[in-house]
Amino acid sequence: MGYYVTVELGVKLYVEDINPEGSKTIVFLHGWPLNNKQFEYQFDVLPAMGYRCIGIDWRGFGKSDKPMSGYNYNRLADDIRTVVDVLQLDNFTLVGHSTGGAIAIRYMSRYNGYGVSKLVLADAAAPIGFTKETANNFLKETLNDRPKMMQDVTDGFFFQYITKPFSDWFFLLGLQAAGWSTAAIIITLRDEKLYADLQKILVSTLIVHGVHDKVIPFAQAQELNQKIKNSQLVPFHYSGHGPFWEERDKFNQLLRQFIG
Repeated sequence: MGYYVTVELGVKLYVEDINPEGSKTIVFLHGWPLNNKQFEYQFDVLPAMGYRCIGIDWRGFGKSDKPMSGYNYNRLADDIRTVVDVLQLDNFTLVGHSTGGAIAIRYMSRYNGYGVSKLVLADAAAPIGFTKETANNFLKETLNDRPKMMQDVTDGFFFQYITKPFSDWFFLLGLQAAGWSTAAIIITLRDEKLYADLQKILVSTLIVHGVHDKVIPFAQAQELNQKIKNSQLVPFHYSGHGPFWEERDKFNQLLRQFIG
């Protein structure tokens, strides 16, 4: 079922809550500039295996409200904490993909991993996000021709072949965001760093990363693995930036094994 959670006066986040009666809870944080529907191929499988899957659209993206402000890691992590409190979540696995991984890292640091028993970072945009050159190019396109920017994102996202219908669907996910929030996150990815946060992550952490990732280099996953205690890195050899789709069977099985 889907519902809204108020995280700030006048700001509600859309939450997709699948199998609320599940015995173990997984909270999914999507990547930029997408929304929780990117995890469709996890939501198709994991709830049927007894997991409660919660997908959160960050502010500015998907079906959530789109205020003009609040697009830094602290505020985005605060939003997640509010959802956790309102839903009274505890002992859950937090899964963050790309920028969602960066938000997850800030949540772990800012709130001492409140409620989180295990952490999964999938092609996380950390400890840095975009280079200045990449960010400035994306920013220029976003402010002048956002559909072209989203097409460029789609074209560079996957290593494996995607069909035209799938490409069209993925493209439209990104356009559900507001232009201003899309641009604001680019600036956050350019300017904010997460080095100081990594040492504060104490829970068991699974790092998965496509070795062919053109968005966030595989070397960054190796750096995360070195700096996060009690972490393990699993390379996805047939994936770019989207192992949750490109090697979805392996991704889902690994999640199940890791969560237990």
